[in-house]
Amino acid sequence: MAKIKTTFFCQNCGSQYAKWQGQCNACKEWNTIVEELIQKPEKSDWKSPTSKVKKASIPLRIDEIDTSKEPRLDTFDAEFNRVLGGGIVPGSLTLLGGEPGIGKSTLLLQISLKLPYKTLYVSGEESQKQIKMRAERINPENNNCYILTETKTQNIFKQIEALEPDIVIIDSIQTLHSDYIESSSGSISQIKECTTELIKFAKETATPVLLIGHITKDGNIAGPKILEHMVDTVLQFEGDRNHVFRILRAHKNRFGSTNELGIYEMQGSGLREVSNPSEILISKKDEELSGNAIAATLEGMRPLMIEVQALVSTAVYGTPQRSATGFNAKRLNMLLAVLEKRAGFRLGAKDVFLNITGGISVDDPAIDLAVVASILSSNEDVALPKDFCYAAEVGLSGEIRPVQRVEQRILEAEKLGFSTIFVSKYNKISLKNTVIKIQLISKIEDLIGLIV
Repeated sequence: MAKIKTTFFCQNCGSQYAKWQGQCNACKEWNTIVEELIQKPEKSDWKSPTSKVKKASIPLRIDEIDTSKEPRLDTFDAEFNRVLGGGIVPGSLTLLGGEPGIGKSTLLLQISLKLPYKTLYVSGEESQKQIKMRAERINPENNNCYILTETKTQNIFKQIEALEPDIVIIDSIQTLHSDYIESSSGSISQIKECTTELIKFAKETATPVLLIGHITKDGNIAGPKILEHMVDTVLQFEGDRNHVFRILRAHKNRFGSTNELGIYEMQGSGLREVSNPSEILISKKDEELSGNAIAATLEGMRPLMIEVQALVSTAVYGTPQRSATGFNAKRLNMLLAVLEKRAGFRLGAKDVFLNITGGISVDDPAIDLAVVASILSSNEDVALPKDFCYAAEVGLSGEIRPVQRVEQRILEAEKLGFSTIFVSKYNKISLKNTVIKIQLISKIEDLIGLIV
């Protein structure tokens, strides 16, 4: 009988130690190191029922390697396809993380119900009846999705061998356990072992596997960091549970760009794809109100029009308040100092509140000009025209600085019907015969003369 081997793992970061100690040297957390069994019994290799891919066994000269585009499986979800880079690559492993209750299971179940391929949805957290009730709200007329409630990987592979699905979805990787590791589900060694078995299955059968992962209180995916290195794609599903909008980002993607993002709206019947995000980020109102300005920003490669709201009022107490929602508060203080020093506006004794509508957070410096315009509008109580928008950075000396990909922002504003866009005169713009008027300004005083 083989000797039982044990080792010590940090449950916070996954670092391995030969003996127990109170503090982890890697993450500096206390009392997170636990002992786990790592002795594996003999196991036979995974034998795929049908081998769909063959790996090259000889080295190839670099000019002999075939660079033709690999085929992808269409998910029939434009936002999901965009983030993945065009669809799901056969044999790939995709990890989806997010806050509890944000809609991870709903998103993957919704995609599995849209697919014309045979899909196996494995759940270790919900019963088949619970999943059936959710599926009836989303798409009750799908016959290609199979539901399995199981947590042991050996039993899952038996069902996969019998069913031969085109796509496998695991909800979630932290609930799985393998007989080859003597430790509880969710532990460091179990997550690594289960992921390794799924990777071997995916690569040998060219079957894509989608994993749902839990996250820690810090927002990182739970388990060892090596989990994110092992998989091909890491997606993050973000959003505020008090708002209906969800954002899907790619933190890692071996088959595409990580600059793309997808936007969804949570509804009673599931998640609705938002092809035009500006429709949900700009308020619908009849009359013009002071303190509102529209900014042309970029999220990854995608242009968005967002609404910036500002409220400037006389400070009731001795110290004026500076509050920003969805915007960097330190950058707000900087812009207020520029207005005070370079433009002569006395805002030192006034409260300033700033809000980015829609519940999103923006760190693009190109919205500086819209922030300044909204603050001036509220301070002077003069409404800005609804068809004006802004895309420029403001420097400390009051100069209007150029921003990247300004032509993409201009075309998006033109498409949405804006009549004028304010940009820096130092931007190199090659667009000709545009319907939208491009107003070039070089310093903050130019903006004040045009809007106040």
